[in-house]
Amino acid sequence: MPWRRCCSGPTNATPPDVSVSADRLPTHIEVASILRRAATNGDFATIMRKGDPDRGAVLLIVTSRGRHVAVLERTLSLDGDYRWQSTGPTESADSGKVADFLRKRARFDEDSWAIELDIAEPERFIAETTSAG
Repeated sequence: MPWRRCCSGPTNATPPDVSVSADRLPTHIEVASILRRAATNGDFATIMRKGDPDRGAVLLIVTSRGRHVAVLERTLSLDGDYRWQSTGPTESADSGKVADFLRKRARFDEDSWAIELDIAEPERFIAETTSAG
């Protein structure tokens, strides 16, 4: 819905800023870059759950040859920057625990995205991802 001036307000009023953060890319663009990064490295990536295209949280389910390694989540830190941090089931958790975690997260946050990555060198990928923010 476009922003409209109210008849009782000032005539030179500007529309309110409705963006979450001026420094944050829309989620669908960030997801596309993660998928492209995996493909460029010869790894596999798929969207398990599609969330809100502009502001959804992103979970990365990192595996290596079908073995669960980690779940990373992009979070807003106290200083206002986005960072990736480890969350969810620990390394070598079975698929049932990972699926249960994702179901609970989906109930809690309907806008969230879940991306599964099967990475040849998961430790390097996690280190690069978490250091880049």
